[in-house]
Amino acid sequence: MLRPDPKISENRPVIRQLDEAAINRIAAGEVVERPASAVKELVENAIDAGARRIHVTIADGGKTLIRVEDDGCGIAPADLPLALARHATSKIDGSDLLAIHSFGFRGEALPSLGAVGRLRITSRARGEDAAEITVTGGRMGEVRPAALNGGTVVELRDLFFATPARLKFLRTDRAESQAVTDVVKRLAMAEPFVGFTLTDTSNDNTRTVFRADAENGDLFDALHQRLANILGREFAENALKIDATREGLHMTGYAALPTYSRGAAVAQYLFVNGRPVRDKLLTGALRAAYFDVLSRDRHPAAALFLECDPQLVDVNVHPAKSEVRFRDPGLARGLVVSGLRHALAEAGHRASSTVGGATLGAFRPEPTTDHTGSARIYQMDRPSLGARGASYSGQAPADWTPAPPYPGHAPVERPQAMAEASALFETGASARVEPVIEDVPQTDHRPLTAYPLGAARAQVHENYIIAQTETGMIIVDQHAAHERLVYEKLKAQMAETGVAAQALLIPEIVELSSGDCARLMEVAEDLARFGLTVEPFGGDAIAVRETPAILGRVDCKAMILDILDELEDQGDSQTLQARIEAILSRVACHGSIRSGRRMQAEEMNALLREMEATPLSGQCNHGRPTYVELKLSDIERLFGRS
Repeated sequence: MLRPDPKISENRPVIRQLDEAAINRIAAGEVVERPASAVKELVENAIDAGARRIHVTIADGGKTLIRVEDDGCGIAPADLPLALARHATSKIDGSDLLAIHSFGFRGEALPSLGAVGRLRITSRARGEDAAEITVTGGRMGEVRPAALNGGTVVELRDLFFATPARLKFLRTDRAESQAVTDVVKRLAMAEPFVGFTLTDTSNDNTRTVFRADAENGDLFDALHQRLANILGREFAENALKIDATREGLHMTGYAALPTYSRGAAVAQYLFVNGRPVRDKLLTGALRAAYFDVLSRDRHPAAALFLECDPQLVDVNVHPAKSEVRFRDPGLARGLVVSGLRHALAEAGHRASSTVGGATLGAFRPEPTTDHTGSARIYQMDRPSLGARGASYSGQAPADWTPAPPYPGHAPVERPQAMAEASALFETGASARVEPVIEDVPQTDHRPLTAYPLGAARAQVHENYIIAQTETGMIIVDQHAAHERLVYEKLKAQMAETGVAAQALLIPEIVELSSGDCARLMEVAEDLARFGLTVEPFGGDAIAVRETPAILGRVDCKAMILDILDELEDQGDSQTLQARIEAILSRVACHGSIRSGRRMQAEEMNALLREMEATPLSGQCNHGRPTYVELKLSDIERLFGRS
């Protein structure tokens, strides 16, 4: 009979129950990573309490003070100690974690905050007296009477004083303040009918960092105003309304035009049942929706809200509740992609208003100064008029000298008369003026200038079409515009007839891990739509039997590995589609109107009408704008006429 070694018995670790203080500090490490985490938990509690006004005050980035005041339902004096007990909550019934309709549900935030800081809760429920309770480093005080008209005030001082090692990992006050601001803004987006104020009282200097009053109107109007307040008027002006439903999932919100894009994914806000989340599935779907209208170094801007039955999504995935898991991930991804693409297609030829603003900024000349050193108005260099504004007589004033020529222009001699000056300016110009042809009959009897992109008036540098509209002018890059039109036709043809597949004479066998093999076979049907046919080959190998004919010879193993890497990182893969559409884009580029080609008025107008009828024609295949619109009022301001 084997006997246990006494030395092993002596060294065996003993299992002990952790004390309450250690448990709370461990929970605090998961829930409260930094001051912004504490603000998030407290503001979410205020929203769950039905608050309509929430005021957040911080000092030193939230390290020394966080105060959240709300006008919600409040907490009864008898419930204050229970509110500070671990896993005590009013937000779920029993143990059903799949029927969560609130932000909080774990009952960990308040005891965690009390374990690592100095926490004071003052509250007054309807029909009850106001009361307060304090917790310092996990030690709870007595419930005492207090003075408060209604709602709740939670004050947290000296965060992490009980765990000083955590303080060393915090960033600067400015960085922590910025993180708090970001949290408040995200929650403000989710609740447009709630008023938010964020105040910073650092260094005895009180300043309002952020304020958003409660919005009125229907959901979309309120959300639009709130997003304009938080993300700026430019986003609101260039955002498309999103409203799509699929099998129990409903997506609302606003997404920006492709020409209003960012250099990083910093303007992407995603919400599930009102909860701000950072989910790779949803961000991947957002990227896929803008796949062929943005270059790879540009990122879309959007605020999207997915609503569904709580049974269809699990929010109990991460301690900070920032990640979710859908019961049907493909359904959620498909809704985001199809909803956004439909909205982008409906936008037609529309391009961002910021494009015109940037153009006007480039046109605006620098101010010049006179001999007294005072600034003169912005104006074109031209001969001065007489003292009383007399008309120019034909002879240049004696003190007039021409402006220095631009690089590449021939030197301009001093003109002797307006006719000679005009002739000099015309020398070497690369432009043609088309006759006005407004009497061309139209099916809807509208003049050409009444169309969104107007009537072609000229072509300059054999690449840019100048069109006149009723409210201003349009400048079109003819090559970029036609490239997009051809590309959309090629994509439509491919969607109609499918991608032609080329059978390999000898199937290529690719060895993979068992997990990669299973993951690839899950998307085999999607790959087949793009001409890539893969089959199991026994063990952990797959056989590639067909490849897209348009790609020619391909390295099957490298392509399969790229697809798997993207599936692992993003939850979906656009690798194959990207390669096919990149070829279509190149074909479109070579098959479109080239720069340098002179176009007649009829051709230019036909191009403008086709742009108006083609979705996504406001940007080329690389995400750049195909046209710029300048309003007449803006043009007049350039010349000081308004």
